[in-house]
Amino acid sequence: MQNGRVHPASEDNDMLLAWVLGWSELVAFGALLSAFLVAGYVQPAAFAEGRGHLALWYPLLNTVILLSSGWCAAKAACYPTGAPKQRTALVGAAAGGFAFTAVKIAEYLRELPHLSDERLETFNQLYFLTTGFHLVHVIFGSLVLIVVACRPGRENVAIITTLWHVIDIVWLVMFPVVYAI
Repeated sequence: MQNGRVHPASEDNDMLLAWVLGWSELVAFGALLSAFLVAGYVQPAAFAEGRGHLALWYPLLNTVILLSSGWCAAKAACYPTGAPKQRTALVGAAAGGFAFTAVKIAEYLRELPHLSDERLETFNQLYFLTTGFHLVHVIFGSLVLIVVACRPGRENVAIITTLWHVIDIVWLVMFPVVYAI
């Protein structure tokens, strides 16, 4: 840092860190989703019954919410740093994350009665672990989007919008694995 300005190499390192984090998240979710697929292969009847308890409209609504939120994040990355439109787009992306959270909590509340069914134990464990891990990322990402909206910097916006799109990609892969296959 010279004269209060971030050195370009620092920005490159920040983006490298964002990509390493993004790819490590994809690997972690890949392992969880692989476990879900393998367990579903080993216990097809239990997984079919477990999926039968899930209300498909929750994840469908959450898909629309996350895609809309991702669009807001993409728009934020295109606006000039600190511009009111950029801040609004970042807050819009965060609002989508919070809406996703509300829908996911409603979905979890609906699933609670099925937790006591021992035949569905593996399905329930993997369902809540996988979707819960994703939900934690959505909540954390939403909070970071708000912080960046308050203190935007070109590299901050680029990093959080990149990571927000990783969260979107994970959901788009998770949706068919958890709810449909």
